[in-house]
Amino acid sequence: MKAIVQDVYGPPEVLRIEETDRPEPGRGEVLVRVHAAGVDQGVWHLMAGMPYAVRAVSGLRKPRTRVRGMDVAGVVEAVGPEVTRFRPGDEVYGNCYGSFAEYARAKENTLAPKPVSLGFEQAAAVPVSACTALGAVRDSGKVKAGQRVLVLGASGGVGSFAVQVAKAYGAHVTGVCSTAKTDLVRSLGADEVLDYTRQDPVDGSHRYDVILDIAGNRPIARLRKALTPRGTLVIVGGEGGGKWIGGNQRQLGAMLLSPFVGHRLRAHGTLVRHGDLEALTELIEAGSVTPAVDRTYPLAEVPDAIRYLRDGQVRGKIAIRL
Repeated sequence: MKAIVQDVYGPPEVLRIEETDRPEPGRGEVLVRVHAAGVDQGVWHLMAGMPYAVRAVSGLRKPRTRVRGMDVAGVVEAVGPEVTRFRPGDEVYGNCYGSFAEYARAKENTLAPKPVSLGFEQAAAVPVSACTALGAVRDSGKVKAGQRVLVLGASGGVGSFAVQVAKAYGAHVTGVCSTAKTDLVRSLGADEVLDYTRQDPVDGSHRYDVILDIAGNRPIARLRKALTPRGTLVIVGGEGGGKWIGGNQRQLGAMLLSPFVGHRLRAHGTLVRHGDLEALTELIEAGSVTPAVDRTYPLAEVPDAIRYLRDGQVRGKIAIRL
């Protein structure tokens, strides 16, 4: 099969398209014929091996998994022993390692039936980003109807879903983005849109019950000024920072500080599970959530897709088509 592979950590130039062996599904695994794959910041971190903490999971000296890509949408080609939810021919979407390839292997519990209303490219944009957003809103943020929610980074992959999920939960949502992306965030259903190049969204002039700070770098003390007295701050990811833990020092700081202050300070990571994908499918089929796909690229142009992602101009998500 054709696949995008890497043998060393580095910039997009380390990626290349290569003929490689097709994987075989093991116990509890599904082999998917890939129709589309998603691109997110996690792909870049695994490709670059940055921050260095990533290498504790992905391989200390070189990538343990040669084929990149995590979001997948496609058709079940074969199933391994003990798989009960799927059979060959089923259209699925979810999470795997190695989706930038014609075939990818995934665990059964990280897949779900593809939403009927979505094409493969739209479906591939969902799993990692939307599951992260759902968990941040529902589990870490515990968003309830009538609450005021501020989404920092509302035009990105996770943020574009967070706006829609928070609205589906009945919140009054304020989305924050740059000037060029205000129309996108408004189209996602945000009640208010703030342009951070023109006003400081956390200057304390407005207070929010929940703040979702997605891949940001504002100090925790500054974010807390925009919370209600018993409000919740959820930090999702983080960019910048040092080489060792990147922007994740704020997440560590939030967890350490939370027991000593009136605010709930939470760090939220990414976990793609069958149940969460099914919950998202319900929201998608109800029309409450729609993936915002900025651009699609063919498999051979994955390096260009990652460069575009890192340029910071993406409106929503990028998909790879096969």
